[in-house]
Amino acid sequence: MFDTVLVANRGEIAVRVIRTLRSLGVRSVAVFSDADADARHVREADTAVRIGPAPAGESYLSVERLLEAAARTGAQAVHPGYGFLAENAGFARACEEAGLVFIGPPADAIALMGDKIRAKETVQKAGVPVVPGSSGSGLSDGELAAAARDIGVPVLLKPSAGGGGKGMRLVREVSALEEEIAAARREARASFGDDTLLVERWIDRPRHIEIQVLADGHGNVVHLGERECSLQRRHQKIIEEAPSVLLDEATRAAMGEAAVQAARSCGYRGAGTVEFIVPGGDPSQYYFMEMNTRLQVEHPVTELVTGLDLVEWQLRVAAGETLGFAQEDVTLTGHAVEARICAEDPARGFLPSGGTVLLLDEPRGDGVRTDSGLSEGTEVGSLYDPMLSKVIAHGPDRETALRKLRAALSGTVTLGVQTNAGFLRRLLAHPAVVAGELDTGLVEREVDGLVPDGVPAEVYAAAALLRHAALAPAGGSGWTDPFAAADGWRLGGEAAWTPHHLRVPGQEAVTVRVRSTPDGGTELLLPGADQPLCGSGGTTVSSGAGRRFTFRLDGLTHTFAVLPDGSWLGRDGDTWQVRDHDPVAESLTRSAHAGADSLTAPMPGTVTVVKVAVGDEVTAGQSLLVVEAMKMEHVISAPHAGTVAELDVTPGSTVAMDQVLAVIAPTEEAE
Repeated sequence: MFDTVLVANRGEIAVRVIRTLRSLGVRSVAVFSDADADARHVREADTAVRIGPAPAGESYLSVERLLEAAARTGAQAVHPGYGFLAENAGFARACEEAGLVFIGPPADAIALMGDKIRAKETVQKAGVPVVPGSSGSGLSDGELAAAARDIGVPVLLKPSAGGGGKGMRLVREVSALEEEIAAARREARASFGDDTLLVERWIDRPRHIEIQVLADGHGNVVHLGERECSLQRRHQKIIEEAPSVLLDEATRAAMGEAAVQAARSCGYRGAGTVEFIVPGGDPSQYYFMEMNTRLQVEHPVTELVTGLDLVEWQLRVAAGETLGFAQEDVTLTGHAVEARICAEDPARGFLPSGGTVLLLDEPRGDGVRTDSGLSEGTEVGSLYDPMLSKVIAHGPDRETALRKLRAALSGTVTLGVQTNAGFLRRLLAHPAVVAGELDTGLVEREVDGLVPDGVPAEVYAAAALLRHAALAPAGGSGWTDPFAAADGWRLGGEAAWTPHHLRVPGQEAVTVRVRSTPDGGTELLLPGADQPLCGSGGTTVSSGAGRRFTFRLDGLTHTFAVLPDGSWLGRDGDTWQVRDHDPVAESLTRSAHAGADSLTAPMPGTVTVVKVAVGDEVTAGQSLLVVEAMKMEHVISAPHAGTVAELDVTPGSTVAMDQVLAVIAPTEEAE
């Protein structure tokens, strides 16, 4: 076994790998960019090395700097986690040339399976069924279109290099082939530097099932069962489980053997995943899609049902050990489900979010595991991948695992950063998911019903009560000035209302009015209500940097995780930022820009493109700026024809969500 291993990654996967290194008594070396100087993976490693400024290309993706860090710290091996370097044959070769062990498959296997066209041809020769489609590399647009017509629409255009859904295009009409092929090439070239495409038959309502394989350097290859990964959004997995309810034992064994043959066909070594597409109506008809030559994000569900630590076996195999078990020794016990927690706001179209983690509560124990790179104080920026953590539940059966995971997501609190935890909890309660009737398009079809419409009234009530309580004079011994009490008392009449003007980003501003009642209670007048509701001032219990706030509203008790100032509230996995709103200041701003529209940043990020200047005439819908965050670009367009009255950013500017970027004064016609 190695003495020292460098972990060439960041976030939750770096923390995950360091955990196994510690359990094996292996010294861990973390690397970090300037943006991650105080990150959790840096604090948990035995040694940490700064490798450059924040952009990934100048730090985490710099092969030269990573190899320098390994040399400085005496590392004997490099674990790439997952991501671009984990499937980079050039990085694997560079490690080997530097005298380092790359904890992953041989560079030739990475190169072969990274080319979808060659991979498909290789496994097909080994007897693995593949999706009908084009053959050969370097096909022209015309040849791709001809292959698509031969297969018959609908077809799927796929880049030969890369993954993650980038560049994939579903084409249902022959007339759209030319335009879609050109668009797929552009996106593939931008994402991977390679615009080679292939075309495959599209399978309606498919299921995405993958097989985990493990191979040593002595000719032994086993599979560890399957994972169901059909719950996806925009071709990105969001929920994974093991085993799949779709497969019977015979199909599981057949798919497992096909995956083993695929691994053997490329001389594989280490942990890898063979992905199959399966028609939901006939699971016996499965087709090879691709092989991921690395550890998968969803590996914990396999670990929980097999009892094996996949990172440990990656290390042992890389150190030259043989597998200590045969295929007949692999058993699947119970059921496991994983949910990916990402920094995104479902209420705003899943735009990337960001900020500082001010209060963190991550569930663990009783069949629940959280793999996370977060800690309180973590700054979630716009430079890196939006995935923050994974919550995984294990139970004796699928129903129990789903119930545990829903409960765990309800208890997940990340105040300061918007996440998708509440959305995932609702998805796991969807009748089709509970019944196991899954396919890769289910989430997109049902997404509108899984995102709440607006903000619950009790959120505004809680925020107003917290603010109202803060107005009370400080307690203690001695006399308290009765006129300092915010009870709305006035001579000869009932108490006056105290207004609290509030706003949740992306929503209209609201006013909640609060007043005390003669019996010592509280009344609240919520937005749009004709009659006040009886409430309570609430009670709080300290919880780390924040607290739990419990109050009654119209006879119902509500509990939120909150910050002391009431600026953030969380419940059942959902999170709300509630800001104080100044209607007078807003009125003055509107007067200063009468008739003009302020264009604001839809997400925290970096302005990458500015196409206009102050004084420029613009047309309705014209692209003005581009804001980028977490590998997502958002184009800011003119809402109407007019003139650029203000422009507050330049290329490279870092912006916060809702920050004003530009002001467009409309023309008379637009007005």
